[in-house]
Amino acid sequence: MRDAQRCTWPGDDPLSIAYHDHEWGVPLHDDQRLFEFLVLDGFQAGLSWLTILRKREHFRRAFHRFEASAIAAYTDADVRRLMQDAGIVRNRQKILATIDNARAFRELQADQGSFDRYIWQFVRGGPIQNRWTADAQVPAVSAESQAMSRDLKARGFRFVGPTICYAFMQAAGLVNDHLCGCFRHAEVAAMATDPTGR
Repeated sequence: MRDAQRCTWPGDDPLSIAYHDHEWGVPLHDDQRLFEFLVLDGFQAGLSWLTILRKREHFRRAFHRFEASAIAAYTDADVRRLMQDAGIVRNRQKILATIDNARAFRELQADQGSFDRYIWQFVRGGPIQNRWTADAQVPAVSAESQAMSRDLKARGFRFVGPTICYAFMQAAGLVNDHLCGCFRHAEVAAMATDPTGR
C-alpha cells in the first residue's frame, strides 16, 4: 500500500514492507506454518529478521517446507547437508534444535490433537489486541510468552526462550502489535472477530 502509515520497523526495504503488510500479525491456525514461524524465529536469535526473510525461501527448500514429520526423520547426513548450505543460517546448534523441535512438535500434535489448539491456549483462543502508539511501548516479552516458553521447554523444545516466543506470537498473530497509527492495526484486529480464525 503506497503512502500508507505503517509501523516503523519495516523501514524502506520492500521485502520487510511486504511481510509487514501481508503476514505479520495475521492470526495463523495452520500447524505447518506455525512450525515454520517457530523455527525461523529461533534461527533469528542474534540476527535481524530481514536476514531471515531474505533466506526464507531457501530455508523452505532446505527444510522440506517445514514439514515436521520429514524434519523429525533427519539423520547426521542431513545435518552435514545443512551445514554446507550457504542459503540458510549455518548454525549447528540451531539446526540440531530444529530437528529436536520437529520431534517434540510431532509428539505434541499427537498429545494435543494439533499444535494450533495447543499454542492458542496461551492467549485463551483469540489474539491479544494491544494499542501501542510508539515503538518504545512494544515489549520484548510478556507473561504469555514466558508461560509458553516454560511449557515448550518442558516438552523438549529448544531455542524457545520468552523473547523468541514473543516474536513468534507477534508473527503468528497471537498478539496484534501493529501500532495504532498503522493501517494494519485495524485490519488485523478485524481478522480476530471469530476467535478461532475460521
